[in-house]
Amino acid sequence: MNGESNALWRESAATLAARLAKRELSAREAVEAHLARIAAAEPALSAFITVAADKALARADALDAQPAPVGPLHGLPVAVKDLTDTAGIRTTYGSALYADHVPATSDIAVARIEAAGGIVIGKTNTPEFGFGAICRNRLYGPTRNPADPVLTSGGSSGGSAAAVAVGMAPLAHGTDYGGSVRIPASFCGIASIRPTPGLIPAPGRALGWDTLATHGVLARDTADCGLLLSAMAGSDLRDPTSLLGDRDNGSETRLGATADFGVATVSQAVRERFAEAVERLERVAGPVARRHPDCGDAMATFRTLRAAQTRHAFGPMLAKHGEALTDTIRWNIEAGAGITADAYLEAQAARTALYRRFVALFEEIDVLAAPACGVLPWPNEDGEVSVIDGRPVETILDYIGVTAVVTLIGFPVLTLPVGGNGLPFGIQLIARPGEERRLIRLGRMLEREAGFVHRWADAWAP
Repeated sequence: MNGESNALWRESAATLAARLAKRELSAREAVEAHLARIAAAEPALSAFITVAADKALARADALDAQPAPVGPLHGLPVAVKDLTDTAGIRTTYGSALYADHVPATSDIAVARIEAAGGIVIGKTNTPEFGFGAICRNRLYGPTRNPADPVLTSGGSSGGSAAAVAVGMAPLAHGTDYGGSVRIPASFCGIASIRPTPGLIPAPGRALGWDTLATHGVLARDTADCGLLLSAMAGSDLRDPTSLLGDRDNGSETRLGATADFGVATVSQAVRERFAEAVERLERVAGPVARRHPDCGDAMATFRTLRAAQTRHAFGPMLAKHGEALTDTIRWNIEAGAGITADAYLEAQAARTALYRRFVALFEEIDVLAAPACGVLPWPNEDGEVSVIDGRPVETILDYIGVTAVVTLIGFPVLTLPVGGNGLPFGIQLIARPGEERRLIRLGRMLEREAGFVHRWADAWAP
């Protein structure tokens, strides 16, 4: 490879896509450059469980043989979280129970990436079945933070976030339940979008009407997030939640902000960084109302719904393979024991009321800013978060309170890195369901005028 090929990993996805479409660059060159970057960076970061080099190069050659670009992602390498099925590529779900599992078919999100011309370059690390604050399992990890390899990259899409942050892939897929796209993006200093549930359909979901979890996207800037999101978005009648249209009306954007929704546990360091970010936001985007709706029962609601659904999905596995599972997944399954139908339905009713309170707030604002995690990155060796600012937490979920509240209401979220001194830190920008385009417009403006942009960690700078 020449020096030009070696430099390709620095480019944005949008820049690479334009060059690939004009045939100034071959898909093979793009893939080879990113494989070389993986070879250089992966030993230090442990971002990938599987690198699909041979399949990616074969796919690149097939695309290069096409007479015209096949879609907006033509020739772009894309990393896919290892919770999501990829036909012919090992998919472990972060579990030793599936160490050799190779799916026959791909998840619809992956199929759409490939239909748009994207190339799956590998599968990124995740805690077992996506449960845990650290990207570590019995197969691999922990994934390390590019800013400091002692620290966590965040869970559970930490492998995807680290890969994008250092140029191992220009785009990455992730999934988000309680913050699993947003927190790693914040910790690794990149951008992400958790879209309105249903925008990227999940026709294989066992609970078809559930909207707590969704696919998401990670990239180094907002435009690249939008590029990958557009490739995966679109309705599918097999998913009853996937019929939303774009509701963005293009009007001016009125802003609000909250450090904790009145209920989340947030460290003092995060509060200070968030206050600085809101000041910058206000300087470039106009007045910011400090407010949030009543969220008093949000965390109890989230814990109940999450525990019950985890028990439903993984209870049989605990009974059959309990000792083979990690402590974190066992804790999450066991937390659902004894939840009655009445308790579950009461939590669903509380979730509905919370959603309607947010709808009322969004009659007065268009975008609400909040921190993307209650704490800054911490050492991998510490495991789950049990103490914040010297005070013990009630459960290991408390540090995700600022993201869990948003999960409950299902509003779309753009996460942006805000820079500043110290460890990477990001904010959530929350809009009404279906208003992803509003978030992308706002995000591009903030990148340009407020400096909310990805910065290469010193050890990985071009």
